[in-house]
Amino acid sequence: MERAWLWSTWVKSPLIRQRKRLCIVSACLPNINPDLFAKLENECVVLLACPERENPTHYGKIASIIRSNEDWIEEVWVVTVDGSPHCYTLHASVNEAEYILGKRIVRKHFVVVDGKELREVDPVAVRVARYLHIVQQLIEQNRELVENELSKHSLEHRKSKQL
Repeated sequence: MERAWLWSTWVKSPLIRQRKRLCIVSACLPNINPDLFAKLENECVVLLACPERENPTHYGKIASIIRSNEDWIEEVWVVTVDGSPHCYTLHASVNEAEYILGKRIVRKHFVVVDGKELREVDPVAVRVARYLHIVQQLIEQNRELVENELSKHSLEHRKSKQL
């Protein structure tokens, strides 16, 4: 299947109707984990996206694709690199597309942890990440767990501890 970019794909493109699952995937994933990317290409219509390279407001385009293919697309997956501040916006965009459309979208959110492990993320976690005061409360309740996990996965966190 050909590789296509979310921004550059016509919302009624025949490409979208090649599979029932639409996957919006971080553009860097083919370089980070080629095996995982190949698996996704076999299971989904993959549209690459990079909010660092493109306009980060993908939600309108995603909503238009879903609306234009609502009789075809059964579910939408978002697969991004965990810890990327730009990639996070792809998850938020799918949540926002659901809000714009005013109807439930069958969707799954996934992150690739440390470039290797694919983990599903609850859509509520994506929403909570937008509300820093809630994140703050969760940190206050689980500071040790948060610090340990950040130390394992975040180079920035480890470096900041050395300053």
